[in-house]
Amino acid sequence: MNPQPQINKGLWLGLLGIVIFSVTLPMTRLATGTPDAPQMSGVFIALGRAVVAAALSAVFLLATRAPLPRRQDWWPLAITAGGVVFGFPLFTSIAMRYVEAVHASVIVGVLPLTTAAVGALLHRQRPSAGFWLCAALGSALVVAFAMLRSDGAAGGLSISFADLLLLAACLCAAIGYGYGAKLSQHMRAEHVICWALVMALPLSLPLSLISWPAAPLKATAWWGFAYVAVFSMWLGFFAWYRGLALGGTVRVSQVQLVQPFLSMLFAVPLLGESLDAVTVGFGLAVIATVFAGKKMPVHQAAHVPMAGPSPLLSAKEQ
Repeated sequence: MNPQPQINKGLWLGLLGIVIFSVTLPMTRLATGTPDAPQMSGVFIALGRAVVAAALSAVFLLATRAPLPRRQDWWPLAITAGGVVFGFPLFTSIAMRYVEAVHASVIVGVLPLTTAAVGALLHRQRPSAGFWLCAALGSALVVAFAMLRSDGAAGGLSISFADLLLLAACLCAAIGYGYGAKLSQHMRAEHVICWALVMALPLSLPLSLISWPAAPLKATAWWGFAYVAVFSMWLGFFAWYRGLALGGTVRVSQVQLVQPFLSMLFAVPLLGESLDAVTVGFGLAVIATVFAGKKMPVHQAAHVPMAGPSPLLSAKEQ
């Protein structure tokens, strides 16, 4: 059986998820406001969106008659929730009040490499040297772009507290993506994020109520919150986890390389930020590394348990 159609489907689903996720930073910026005109707190955005998505998840789980996760799946689900329900949303929501979406987009550009590294460890995958070269080249382009943009930015690329939060968010997301993709090998991808959200509800609900905004907010802040709750926190993962499961975490994770530049494109109409030829040029170069990495082999590790091939590997990797 030719596994290429399955891999291609995984890449397209992964791209759909990334397009949805790429609007997250601009919408979060709308919701959180700026230091001069603050709107929602980062804590409320992160936990409130998790509550909304958990409510939708509960309805979806009931409608699809989802079985309870297996006993051995509860711990991976908890790790997934810690990464993508709490860690990434909380760190980015706090940081986005203090940095522009363009700046945050390039910092988050390191996410593909961290996701690939976590995926390789969890899934016993052995990427080729060419694959890692493409991943490193794409990440280097992102860093070079960030340094180039810093020449005209107010704070440059100095490691501020907001930058550290964004880097911590990348680590959290990579871990959550890796464990979520692992679970998606034997669970429906939609059920993975839904169970993670429902599992987090006893903590996210009271904390979101405590952090509820005390003052009236702009309508744009609520629109931004609605997007990150329904799309970023819920629907985007339907496509993303299924894509990771079908195409392999290491390979599909490289589609994330286009996310910073998509975020910049969306920031133009949403936040009024400018887009120049340099940004477009770097974006095209990064996209080229993604397609080059897609062609590089990704193998199963040499050591395989006696029980047989790992079920966590995609058809291509087995």
